[in-house]
Amino acid sequence: MAASRKKLPAIIINAEDHKRLTALASAALERVPEVAEALLAELDRARIGPADALPADSVQMGSTVAFEADNGFAKKVTLVYPGEADIEAGRISVLTPIGAALIGLSVGQSIDWLDRSGKVHRMTIRTVTARESA
Repeated sequence: MAASRKKLPAIIINAEDHKRLTALASAALERVPEVAEALLAELDRARIGPADALPADSVQMGSTVAFEADNGFAKKVTLVYPGEADIEAGRISVLTPIGAALIGLSVGQSIDWLDRSGKVHRMTIRTVTARESA
C-alpha cells in the first residue's frame, strides 16, 4: 500500500496566511526544496477563507496543536514562521515536514508526513487552540 495514494484530508487556510506562506515557500525552493514543494502542494489544495470565518478547530499560523502519531509519539506545538521557530519552546516552523503537514488541518483529521529520514508517519490532530488575537 503506497502511503502517497491515501486520500488527503480537506484543509482550510485564511487568505492572509495563504498569501504569506505561498511567498515563503516559493522563496525557500532553492534552500529546502522538498519541504517547500510539500508546503506549496498543501497550499494548492487548500480552501481559502477569511480569517474570521474559519472553523475554530482548524490549524492556522500561530495555532497551538496537540497531535498523536501512529508510532505513539504525541506532542503539543505552536505552528510559526521560520524566524519564530524554537523547538525547545515547542514552536515549530511551517517550513518543516511536520509543520507543512499541519497547516489547515482540523481536529480529528489525520495526514501522513515524511520525517527527515524519509520514514512515513501518520498523525491525527487532537486539539487546536487559536492564536491569541493581537
